[in-house]
Amino acid sequence: MSIQRLSDVIEGFGEDERPVLTVGQMLEQFDSRAFGAMLLVFGLLNCLPLPPGSSTILSLPILLLAPQIAWGSDVPWLPRKLVEHPLKRDDLRGLFRRLTPIVRRMELVTRPRLKILFGPVGERLIGVVCTLLALVLVLPIPLGNLAPGATVAVLALALLQRDGLLALLGYLMAAVSVGLLVLSAGVVAAAVERLLHMIPGLF
Repeated sequence: MSIQRLSDVIEGFGEDERPVLTVGQMLEQFDSRAFGAMLLVFGLLNCLPLPPGSSTILSLPILLLAPQIAWGSDVPWLPRKLVEHPLKRDDLRGLFRRLTPIVRRMELVTRPRLKILFGPVGERLIGVVCTLLALVLVLPIPLGNLAPGATVAVLALALLQRDGLLALLGYLMAAVSVGLLVLSAGVVAAAVERLLHMIPGLF
């Protein structure tokens, strides 16, 4: 029995006529690929243009699942309220339809490579990096979700496809994401400091 492609599973979420989708149903469909698949989906969702504050909500599954990979867990665990929380499928159809071709293209260019990077230590390292990125995603930083979300998605696909070259790209992207965050924080701090110096002169 052949394993259904991840892109086909994601497409099915959008094409299903049932009005409600739960995280638990997503976990069930992803089966043994649940860890990597959930990180991939929620990482990519964080890359899409969404209303302010959405990244805080969409990063929670990453923040809960990534540490479990770091700990070496075999089966993902999420709180029952999150697993059973109903999501309106009509609100998600457009997102899944946008994700499907992205994942399909990613599947075409990835394959098992440098599998030495996916021993017990290698998998846990991906979990640690994704946990740190999820902490950044939780922060309400304007457009601050794009780089970390994309990095989580790349590392998740590397984990799913056992593509070491993609994992190395993900680590590089993680370093760039941190650099951009530090740079942005420095710019904001400098702007605030300048504003504080200007205020006394206005009165």
